[in-house]
Amino acid sequence: MEPVLELKNINYAYHTLEGETTALTDITFSVAPGEFVAIVGPSGCGKSTLLSVISGLLQAEKGLIKINGKYLRDSTTNIGYMLQHDHLFEWRTIYHNVLLGLEVQHMLSARSRAKAHELLDLYGLKHFSDSKPSELSGGMRQRAALVRTLVLEPDILLLDEPFSALDYQTRLSVGDDIGQIIRNAHKTALLVTHDLSEAVSLADRVIILTDRPASVKTILPVTFDLREDTPMHRRNAPEFKTYFNLIWKELNQHE
Repeated sequence: MEPVLELKNINYAYHTLEGETTALTDITFSVAPGEFVAIVGPSGCGKSTLLSVISGLLQAEKGLIKINGKYLRDSTTNIGYMLQHDHLFEWRTIYHNVLLGLEVQHMLSARSRAKAHELLDLYGLKHFSDSKPSELSGGMRQRAALVRTLVLEPDILLLDEPFSALDYQTRLSVGDDIGQIIRNAHKTALLVTHDLSEAVSLADRVIILTDRPASVKTILPVTFDLREDTPMHRRNAPEFKTYFNLIWKELNQHE
């Protein structure tokens, strides 16, 4: 099966008047269709920079990226990007916030409007379509932000710590909720997170990066023997602690 995403020897450095800071060095990995991959690493190692390079917001200085077999510059594959904060506009209703990406990309049509209504209904936001963001809980706002991303029908979802602004209890609930939404929609996803429990509960594989400049230290496959494989059930499974400790050990070997 051809990977949806393929990175080979990706290098990137930030250039300032003070000099050059290398952020990524020789990053190589691939992601299969429908796979959920988590990326973890020391704080400041370059995880978010990596997502920006994959999305095309930053251009790799060396190496290649292919999406669905085409080089990134030639690819027409739709990439969805979900950030730490929901960035919902208070002067727009939830429905019109969901339509924002469609408007920007000149994709508004009867079909896309119907899709927006369908997703809001499917993910429990139908009755809040005419509400303003301030009227929703933090978890519901993040769900609305995900719907805004999914309505663009992306082939790949890039998630940059999308639950980090939520309190712990809400984060658990929303992580479980959104994780299942992404799997049920059969989307390919890359999640950057500092939360090792989140990585183990959501991912098919965990990519562990070294300290800056980031390179791939280890790629850990994550499998659970569960009748119903959900993030919440994983947290209660005996394998959970084993995976958590393996990742912790990899991240803290130098200490």
